[in-house]
Amino acid sequence: MSDLDVQIPSAFDPFAEANAEDASAGAKEYVHIRIQQRNGRKSLTTVQGLAKQFSYNKILKDLKKEFCCNGTVVQDSEMGQVIQLQGDQRKNVSNFLVQAGIVKKENIKLHGF
Repeated sequence: MSDLDVQIPSAFDPFAEANAEDASAGAKEYVHIRIQQRNGRKSLTTVQGLAKQFSYNKILKDLKKEFCCNGTVVQDSEMGQVIQLQGDQRKNVSNFLVQAGIVKKENIKLHGF
């Protein structure tokens, strides 16, 4: 047997298949609903991560009418467009987005307190 007949084992990754599945599953886009404390008892609810295909102004208009609060769409350099609402509207916004079919419940993350 010559030296050239020796087979070098190739690098085998037993987890390559599992990692490939996780990469597609981890690509979920989450919608983050946060609360920010202002002064005293005043607070601000922010919604970010909605798909670009939706009109933020139309969603904001429906949210304002539904929850009787004021709000605005802010352009942020890092996070893109963010919806801001007055008051603690986290659960209301979460339920609204699910019922309207904009986001699935498992893709919403609530932050704060």
